[in-house]
Amino acid sequence: MATQLNLPIGVQAFSKIRTGGFYYVDKTPYLHQLIDEGSYYFLSRPRRFGKSLLLDTLKELFEANEPLFRGLYIHDRWDWKTRHPVIRISFADGVMSSRRALDQHIEELLREHSQRLGITLSNESIQGRFRELITGTYQQHGQRVVVLIDEYDKPILDNITDADVARELREGLKNLYSVLKDADPHLKFCLLTGVSKFSKVSLFSGLNNLRDITLSRDYGALCGYTDE
Repeated sequence: MATQLNLPIGVQAFSKIRTGGFYYVDKTPYLHQLIDEGSYYFLSRPRRFGKSLLLDTLKELFEANEPLFRGLYIHDRWDWKTRHPVIRISFADGVMSSRRALDQHIEELLREHSQRLGITLSNESIQGRFRELITGTYQQHGQRVVVLIDEYDKPILDNITDADVARELREGLKNLYSVLKDADPHLKFCLLTGVSKFSKVSLFSGLNNLRDITLSRDYGALCGYTDE
């Protein structure tokens, strides 16, 4: 009797889906194309649409966790000998209702990544520490870094009815994202996801090489399910 698989409702960890008896719709053909065609991407999708799972799949792929991809399209098309360090930043959890709360959240994430990757951060500003993290990780591990940002706009959307707070949070996020442009020599791949597109221009004005694939026909089925 065939093993009955479960639908991965609410499951955002790729490893859990692949090892926990869940259905998985193979999205790796899109990932292969995405990585082959460029390095900097922006994707907007509604909440609960598979964005976090997409980022987690990319994380496992770049970290060369080969067993998780056995039987999938990309398995025989990927260099499993090369492992890229991944920095994943998520704003999905909690509500940050002030610039101080946002800065504290970012500081905690940078500290966690620096400890995991074995990097010492000495700069006092968030912008400087993020730059140090990327540069130091590249130097320490000898491979270009992958940066994945989940729910890039959530702090702003959570405070959309308070214009002053929303502007403060926007400036804080802009300072963080501005690091990515000058870090180009040390970056392998970068994907930012969120719900909205309204703040794309103001937040990423320095990233003129950021490709928006939100409405791209080639990547329409990158997240979620289709009738097929």
